[in-house]
Amino acid sequence: MTDAPRLAEHYQQGLRDADVLAQIRSHYPAGPTLHQLAPLDQLHIGGVTATTRLLALLDPALHPRVLDIGAGLGGLMRQGAAQGFQVTGLDITHRFNALNKALSELSEPHSTPLFWITGDATALPFADNTFDALLFQHSLLNMPDATRVFAESHRVLRPGGQLVMHEVVSGPNVDALRYPVPWATEPTHSHLLSQTALTQQLQQSGFTLEHCVDWSDIALEWRERQGNKEQTAQMPILSPQWVFGERFQEMGKNLLFNLKQQAINLVEVKASCYAGGDNN
Repeated sequence: MTDAPRLAEHYQQGLRDADVLAQIRSHYPAGPTLHQLAPLDQLHIGGVTATTRLLALLDPALHPRVLDIGAGLGGLMRQGAAQGFQVTGLDITHRFNALNKALSELSEPHSTPLFWITGDATALPFADNTFDALLFQHSLLNMPDATRVFAESHRVLRPGGQLVMHEVVSGPNVDALRYPVPWATEPTHSHLLSQTALTQQLQQSGFTLEHCVDWSDIALEWRERQGNKEQTAQMPILSPQWVFGERFQEMGKNLLFNLKQQAINLVEVKASCYAGGDNN
């Protein structure tokens, strides 16, 4: 099981829920667009572009029912709904879910419904074969029991369903990893697998690996551009600091350092769920 209270404290200690909503109502009275929300709700490395690429691995006609595991503030959910997916977001941090729902209610209407639930990925509160696709985007890194997470993922996916991931993994120089980073203040909540261990655990859990692509070079270029933007004197309307507070300045610098030093890498994974796999 995940240490939910301590993990929630990491994500909630700098979160300015009411201020975020007031800021949005003030600057975007007609409702914010996906791109206007992105500095706040696309907190993963790569932003909207990375989410676009991840969603392109799925087809809303073939994979209409999608579960976003570790949904955070819901950027991926709203982007998926705009493309016709029916998305359920699960996160262990309840205040994230509440703000995610409030952001969705304020933003542009979507053609498909969104659903939110607070829960643990090691004990998914869904029946077998509920979903056509599962998404992980910078969420497995907070989960100490990946084996159990993948077993639950296999259980709630229908046979032939897809699991797609955009995840941070440990790099060849993981011992050089500097904290704090957005997912952890110190090593307690950082549970990075190597790329090899990640793919092996998926296969042992009954998934057929379709591809695993290294995004590290793209991630480094993106983080460098973001770092330059963050050095400008102009205060953005929305930014990660509304979530992480002043800590984000150091987190952003450490992300760049960790990517440059290959303490972390970024991978895109696509795997299919087949009936009869060993997912115990």
